[in-house]
Amino acid sequence: MFTVSRQFSFCYGHRLLNHPGKCANLHGHNAKVSIVLRHNTLNEQGMIADFGDIKKSIGLWIETRLDHRLILETHDPLIPVLKDQGLLIFPLPAEPTAENLAKLLYEETEKTGLPVCSVTFWETEHCSAEYRA
Repeated sequence: MFTVSRQFSFCYGHRLLNHPGKCANLHGHNAKVSIVLRHNTLNEQGMIADFGDIKKSIGLWIETRLDHRLILETHDPLIPVLKDQGLLIFPLPAEPTAENLAKLLYEETEKTGLPVCSVTFWETEHCSAEYRA
């Protein structure tokens, strides 16, 4: 079994509506994501996937949809107010926790056709969540 990983970094803001502590307030993070691909065989180039192709697919998706966006749960009452101010919002059908963002990125990587094995999402330097199907 072969595996490769590609890391991405991006900035985002969020808040957790159901959180009893300070994460209920709007705040930002410098996220790091590790996407691991796995396959039994290699292509004719001796790769699972070219790192450049990984960047062009899921990396571009991250850059255009999540980077420097506010990621908020779809029912967050701030969404209409913030959109009226011209802010870029990425609505998520669940709380924008590290766990749910790891799952989102796993599912989006899967949609690209890449053989994703797992996604690890670092909300901070010391705190991460992993999703694997």
